Amino acid sequence: MTELKQFKLPDVGEGLTEADIVKWHVQPGDKVTINQVIVEIETAKAVVELPSPFAGVVTELHTAEGTTVDVGTPIVSIDVGDGAGGAAAAAPAEAAESDERTDAAALPAAEGVAGTGEAAPEGEKRQAVLVGYGVKLGRTFRRPRRATPSGPPGSGAPAVEPVAEAPAAEPVTEVAPAAAPAEAPPTARPVAPVNGGQRAEGATAATRALAKPPVRKLAKDLGVDLNSLTGSGPQGSITRDDVQQAALAPAGAGEPAGRLADLEVVEEFEGEFEAGRVDEDEQERVPIRGVRKHTAAAVTASAFTAPHVTEFLQVDVTAMTEALARMRKLREFADVPVRPLLLVARALIIAIDRHPMINSSWDEEAQEIVIHHYVNLGIAAATERGLVVPNIKGAHDMSLPDLARELSELAQTARAGKTTPDDMRGGTITITNVGVFGVDSGTPILTPGEAAILAVGRIRDAPWVYKGQLAVRKVTTLALSFDHRIVDGDLGSAVLRDVGEMLEDPIRMLAWA
Repeated sequence: MTELKQFKLPDVGEGLTEADIVKWHVQPGDKVTINQVIVEIETAKAVVELPSPFAGVVTELHTAEGTTVDVGTPIVSIDVGDGAGGAAAAAPAEAAESDERTDAAALPAAEGVAGTGEAAPEGEKRQAVLVGYGVKLGRTFRRPRRATPSGPPGSGAPAVEPVAEAPAAEPVTEVAPAAAPAEAPPTARPVAPVNGGQRAEGATAATRALAKPPVRKLAKDLGVDLNSLTGSGPQGSITRDDVQQAALAPAGAGEPAGRLADLEVVEEFEGEFEAGRVDEDEQERVPIRGVRKHTAAAVTASAFTAPHVTEFLQVDVTAMTEALARMRKLREFADVPVRPLLLVARALIIAIDRHPMINSSWDEEAQEIVIHHYVNLGIAAATERGLVVPNIKGAHDMSLPDLARELSELAQTARAGKTTPDDMRGGTITITNVGVFGVDSGTPILTPGEAAILAVGRIRDAPWVYKGQLAVRKVTTLALSFDHRIVDGDLGSAVLRDVGEMLEDPIRMLAWA
């Protein structure tokens, strides 16, 4: 007997609203068991493998790979009838009726015990548990998305009123209305159409014309008012021909008398525009989604919410590099890589203990500053899918060898694309190592919810005054960005100076710890 169950996309994080289908591990006709991984999804934070809550036979995949779907949308149908293992599906079926969100344990078995970082016992295969994967209707509110000519659903393109289908258009740029000629009466003017070249009834100058930057520049140079034209391009955009025809119009039609003479300059500008023009077949368009979409939203929100201040400090780290060379020979570090980031992290943790306010958050709703008496140390990592910032939980309580192991495991997990949402949750302060890219420094943007981020540049040989003499020393540049609502200049300077002094003389780490 056939009995179909639909598996709806769960919320595998905290309040996620959508995810991308990365890879299906099953196809219609395949038999699946409970907790068998059936699909990989990419959320706004990480790639996650989803186990099946049912046992049975896959009848239909509702979404294709590369598709962005909302949480709560059916993604696969499974026949759990008697002939397909209905008894085994009874327990998951009850879970399907639940309106609770996905349990945090719905992570791949390869990740070990969810949320603990512990591996499953040897010889025992851990099964991921997907509890109450269904989403309560109405709990997540989203404005309905509509397909638009400017991008596919889920690409972040703004929704517009539906229009008649038209050929794919080149991107156009909205431009502000050009100033009207001095003799023009101050009345509402016709505007560029937006629906396939047809002028909208009752439109006023409040609607802005659509034109590419070269067209806009040409219109400005020729004195053509873009808002007085009817665009013949896609979506009613104004083309170069529209501008040139307007420039050739008789002066009595309200155009400046010198317009015809100005056309002598057009050929000069055309050469410049053509040189900078790129054909569509020479361009590549990449959908903005997953980690990249989340990162873009996060850094934009951070940059325009927290007032950033960045301070810089050049440091002689010759003694630090010598200390690292000695540490690598110690038995305690025999099985882990010992890199400069290890001592930078330790120095920052000690500086936080000396200046706790640097390890805090701004609570806008409660109008409070939240000082964290623990350090969840975030490490910015560049991956193929974009920037992720996993954090080491409880870094303040770790020994130096343990911290070295955590840094190594964090980097390996990020490079493999296995960073989970839990790994990136709850950070309190961040380090970004821009030195690995061969640059000296930068102005890092705060991780949302944190008060400071430390950037470390490359270590290079540089001339330096050492003990009154000019010498070649190992030098790096530190950059500390901080939220000026919480961190004043003196506090930021004190933290940066402390980190720098400990890197110049690692013995201070012992004295100040």
